[in-house]
Amino acid sequence: MDDFFAHAQESFVMMTTSLRFDDMDAHLTYFEPDIFVFCVGDESRDDIQKLVELKRKITRQGIVFVIIGSREDCEEFQKIGVYMVDLALIKPITIEQIQGRIRKYMEDKLEEELAAETAAEQAARLEKEQAEKDAAENNDPLHGLVEQPAMKHVLIIDDDPSTLKLIKEHLHENYKVATAISGKIAYKFLEHRHTDLILLDYEMPGENGPKVLETLRQNRQIDDIPVLFLTGITDREKIRTALSMKPQGYLLKPIDKEKLLGTIERFIG
Repeated sequence: MDDFFAHAQESFVMMTTSLRFDDMDAHLTYFEPDIFVFCVGDESRDDIQKLVELKRKITRQGIVFVIIGSREDCEEFQKIGVYMVDLALIKPITIEQIQGRIRKYMEDKLEEELAAETAAEQAARLEKEQAEKDAAENNDPLHGLVEQPAMKHVLIIDDDPSTLKLIKEHLHENYKVATAISGKIAYKFLEHRHTDLILLDYEMPGENGPKVLETLRQNRQIDDIPVLFLTGITDREKIRTALSMKPQGYLLKPIDKEKLLGTIERFIG
């Protein structure tokens, strides 16, 4: 656990907790994690049973439950906590493999959620159309009233979870917000969903911001979405390179909330 905490901080915002039920419960409430990782060892049946009770809360919050341990320990844990574990990682396993497996699981989970959400949206649209048709046929006096405009949508692409969390907090009152930690996840999102504006980190491992923007611009279905670079760089040459790709603009990190809101409002209201 110490090794994971020391080496995975570049990929995840992390907090450790103890085996005390109250500690775990408090951290789930106030830290609001996306993933709960439990290192299986010499836990008693009572310890595991406490986690089973906590799993109800984990499930309600949509948290992914991951265990790491030997094959025997993981199998014993799953016998007691039936249907509790989302992902079991078997030792020996490297920190890089742990990060890769968790990232892959979250990417697959996002793709499934997007597909399910798209189906739900289609069902809701059909239900709404049918209700409008019924209202028109019945001469409903409320039919045809102007609806309030829907909130605009912003997609944030940044490999830093703390940046994603901060910007989402800045925007959530004014816009619908989705986040992606890589270009790959963003592409999957845009296959199923629409966004009105993209905030794109310039410096990312693998595909950097300019490469992601180039890929987005090659897709005619989304090439007109406004893109703003997020960057902490001060290198003039890199800024020139970014601007030569003709994004709608860029914002310097650390992000100023008022400037962020004002800039987005100029493009999508």
